[in-house]
Amino acid sequence: MSDLPIHAVLPDLLAALRAGPKAVLIAPPGAGKTTAVAPALLGQPWCTGSVIVLSPRRVAARAAAERMAELLGEPAGETIGYLTRLDSKRSARTRVLVMTEAIFVSTIQRDPELAGVSAVLFDEAHERHLDSDLGLALVLESAAVLREDLRVLVMSATLDGARFAALLGAGTPVIESAGKAWPLALRWLGARTELRLDEAMAAAILTAWREESGDILAFLPGVGEIERTRERLAERLPAALVLPLHGQCEPAAQRAAIRRDPQGRRRIVLATAIAETSLTLEGVSVVVDAGLSRRAEFDKAAGVTRLVTHTASQAAAAQRAGRAARQGPGVAYRLWEEAAHAGRPPFDPPEMLVSDLAPLALTLAQWGAADPAALPWLDPPPAPAMGAARDLLTQLGALDAAGRISPHGQAMATLPLEPRLAHMVLDAVASGSEDDAAVLALLLQERGLGGRSDDLHARFDSLARDRSARAQASRKLAERWARAARGVRQAQPEPVEVPAQRQPNGAPPLGVLLAAGFPDLLARRRDPAGEQWLTAGGRGLRLDPASPLIRAEWLAVGEAQGEAKGARITAAIALTETEVQRWLGNRIERRTTLRWIAEERRVEALLEQRLGAITLMRVPDPRPEPGAVARFLAARVAEEGLGLLPLSAASAALLTRAGFAGLEVLSDAALRGAVEDWLVPLLGRRLDDLDPGRLHEALLARLDYAERQALDQVAPAQFRSPAGTAHAIDYADPGGPAVEVRVQALFGLDRHPGFGQPARPLLLKLTDPGGKPLQTTRDLPGFWRGSWKDVVKDMKGRYPKHRWPEAPWEEDPSLKTKNAFARDKGRS
Repeated sequence: MSDLPIHAVLPDLLAALRAGPKAVLIAPPGAGKTTAVAPALLGQPWCTGSVIVLSPRRVAARAAAERMAELLGEPAGETIGYLTRLDSKRSARTRVLVMTEAIFVSTIQRDPELAGVSAVLFDEAHERHLDSDLGLALVLESAAVLREDLRVLVMSATLDGARFAALLGAGTPVIESAGKAWPLALRWLGARTELRLDEAMAAAILTAWREESGDILAFLPGVGEIERTRERLAERLPAALVLPLHGQCEPAAQRAAIRRDPQGRRRIVLATAIAETSLTLEGVSVVVDAGLSRRAEFDKAAGVTRLVTHTASQAAAAQRAGRAARQGPGVAYRLWEEAAHAGRPPFDPPEMLVSDLAPLALTLAQWGAADPAALPWLDPPPAPAMGAARDLLTQLGALDAAGRISPHGQAMATLPLEPRLAHMVLDAVASGSEDDAAVLALLLQERGLGGRSDDLHARFDSLARDRSARAQASRKLAERWARAARGVRQAQPEPVEVPAQRQPNGAPPLGVLLAAGFPDLLARRRDPAGEQWLTAGGRGLRLDPASPLIRAEWLAVGEAQGEAKGARITAAIALTETEVQRWLGNRIERRTTLRWIAEERRVEALLEQRLGAITLMRVPDPRPEPGAVARFLAARVAEEGLGLLPLSAASAALLTRAGFAGLEVLSDAALRGAVEDWLVPLLGRRLDDLDPGRLHEALLARLDYAERQALDQVAPAQFRSPAGTAHAIDYADPGGPAVEVRVQALFGLDRHPGFGQPARPLLLKLTDPGGKPLQTTRDLPGFWRGSWKDVVKDMKGRYPKHRWPEAPWEEDPSLKTKNAFARDKGRS
């Protein structure tokens, strides 16, 4: 194996790690970095302990360890070992341990110092899995504080190595290795939209089978597409050896897909993205790529992780095509047009930006990282996703009100499970049901285990009957989880109260166990057909009409796929109404709900029983709590505005004057913001029952003495005429503050009246003795000496009993008739 490209740069890499604790290795697929680097470190003077190699997938971890062991002439489990969730081989002699990234995160949580470990190697770091980014952040902080001697090597297949080097620290050396450049031909078959994917892929594989030699590796987005394509190939190539390769395959089947056929038969390997990197499939010289990628993405709105099929990125397509030229010249068939290739995204997004961050948030809380931004990240966790993650952890009781990890959260973090599932298994210990809960957790994490039914109970029963090697290994893993949960609970000095899970005696149904981990996804049917469901968290879900769960009234949902609106239930357990009432009755809230009846301007009070967003019962409440009704009405006013109130003319005028005077305390915003203070004490059950007089007093009471003085000075309520009559000033008039006054009341006045301090001219709306408009003016002296003469001509004939003098500014003001005025004048 000395002809591998990586051997040309191994001396430089070893020298870099002798000189300093960190390095970055850039090596394309096929260079040999996965199998050559770790064993080469064992002979270094600084390497007195073990070397941990992180692999993104279980299949790749096992294959890499077995290949390294084979090169040493040993079986796996001696010098070279591996550790995955369902399978492991290691011993006291193991020096190189290949493990999945998730297991490493649990390892460093338990032992931040990584005692006995000399080096940690992050293989395929460019894939940017969440656990890889998290593990790197934790190991860098641990190395800085506890282990300055710990070697950290990041191995990447792309030029992202420069970013990794900057993250590791200034001066971190970057070593680059060339790949073995075997010729690679590309065949662009184009998209065949008229065919189903399995039909198009089967046709492309048949073409490659006829035109090429060597084994074929075909990339499909998921297990379902693999199985359907396999069925079609069985019809057309009955003698061909067609092998699946995905995470749900038995270890023996995975090995068969990776290695050449012992009998020399030509193979067709149907694989998911699991075969993009890390793995070398022996004998493969032909790749057929559907050009699709399926990723798990967290939908914050729905609160579920869903599988989404995307167009594969350019980088992923290059990795896939490169599988054909790992061991010699190869050819890659692509089911899309060459012209469309440039429109594909350059890279897949880091999982940090699309994943559920609850596991990350729990790990950081246990680590003591109050501020995630303080850790070294290539891409820091997005704040909204972290907020949603902390909300879930708080709901599960893993975090306290201050965001610190609780004793229950500490217990959850000790289990190698995501937070919901860890909570579910720990909660089940109280009823002695942790074994069943651990199996449920396993079924939700291991796709295809126990079958593919939507009915998780059916899969539970199927797994119990399954005697395959995978099933037996899975059951042993579940037993370890259950045993760990019991140990955690027994080790706690005081019982830890798990939120909302005090249950009656006896063993709860499986659906109740599941609902502990997914309280927000407990769902009730919304329609007679059973296709539409409402969750306790307020989300709408749908169920396939062909599902065996279609007749259920309640579902404990563990998984839903699709968009936030109408995500499809893919794993659930049926519950009866009786079971919900008995086992989940402590979650049922009994309360009065208030509803606004806009057309009647009143509140309707309803007594409700609710389980989250699900209403179980609703009847009228004849005696609602008065204070709650008043606060509800006040909130409506705050939301919709003061126009809902029966304001008197005096109140409306007061608010207008205050606005003119600039008194913020009576502004619309201030009053709506303080309804609890001034409005709630006045309210009953109807806004129309509010006493306008009390309302006016409450508004006046908002003004202190100084504000009332300012209001009267800047915006007086009335204008007093020379005749002694009082007239309200209209501050809402479009022409400005105005007053309507009979013209005779202004006799004797030879200057225009004003208001406020300093004085401002009033808009005078002058009327005749009958109240009809005569003139509108802001210049009374000008009116007297101008158009008054025309008014006199018209008015003398219309109102002969009233005074119409030639020089009104020289007359005494009075509203009396000529005779009455003369009599009063004579008496005086």
